[in-house]
Amino acid sequence: MLHTFLLPQTELRVSAICYGAASFGTAVQGEAMDRLFGMLRDAGGNFFDTAHCYCAWLPDGDGVSERALGECVRRQGGREALVIASKGGHPAMSPYYPRPERSLAPEVITADIDDSLRRLRMDVIDLYYLHRDDAAVPVGEIVESLNAEVARGRIRYLGASNWRVERIAEANAYAAAHGLRGFVISQPQFSLAQPAGAMGDDPCMRHLTTADMRWHTTTQLPVAAYTSTAGGFFAGRAGGFDTPDNRARRERAEQLASTLNATPTQVALAWLLAQPFPVIPILGATQPDHLREGLTATEVRLTEVQVRWLR
Repeated sequence: MLHTFLLPQTELRVSAICYGAASFGTAVQGEAMDRLFGMLRDAGGNFFDTAHCYCAWLPDGDGVSERALGECVRRQGGREALVIASKGGHPAMSPYYPRPERSLAPEVITADIDDSLRRLRMDVIDLYYLHRDDAAVPVGEIVESLNAEVARGRIRYLGASNWRVERIAEANAYAAAHGLRGFVISQPQFSLAQPAGAMGDDPCMRHLTTADMRWHTTTQLPVAAYTSTAGGFFAGRAGGFDTPDNRARRERAEQLASTLNATPTQVALAWLLAQPFPVIPILGATQPDHLREGLTATEVRLTEVQVRWLR
């Protein structure tokens, strides 16, 4: 069973694994969607992640993920025990997702929350991330607009996705100085494998660097890690992670897996869970076997020596 823990600076108890619902309503629909949702719940999980822009890269996909997740929650019930996260403030994705030039302007954030609440058919979003940063917008303006939404009771706690740690620190310093809520979690790409280059076609996507890891160790700000299995790299896929360093890491994960009665993917997820700061891997598995493999990674225990050796 997955354990839950109190997310620091909040009243949210979240499971050690989060399910990423980006494929809900498109690649995963109907009974298949309910099965994956139920698998996380049956394993003790309660944390689900979606976003305003999810599926908008597909024709007629705008808002599909949020609507599908909301429908799943209504069918299966238990909303009060769940932690629902969504994200807004994403810049344009051509051609199906046109956006204002200032994607973090207060009126845009408000409109995104309007859309997300309507699609989810919920009164409040438990954890609301800004999906991207915009360095042209002062952090004070961003923090103030998010706190206005907290005051309205439409979002509960704040997260930052694909933000530099320096900007998160600046935003949280502003919040502390003005008696406001700051960011309680960051959502970058993070896995045992490091991306071979830029994160896809989006220059605003960020992965956690060694320096970032030191910052999170010092501050203990939790990380919700997307692409936590490196796109299946530890199961033999290449993708954007096929480098000599990553192949060596995969070989070490394979060696360790053979001694731990585990799979290399489970070892890679266990590596995330063994970091000196809180890490919640996000799993977007669309196949039950893959989700089951990820969920049972919490049973794999690594020593500090093994954690260092794997990297």
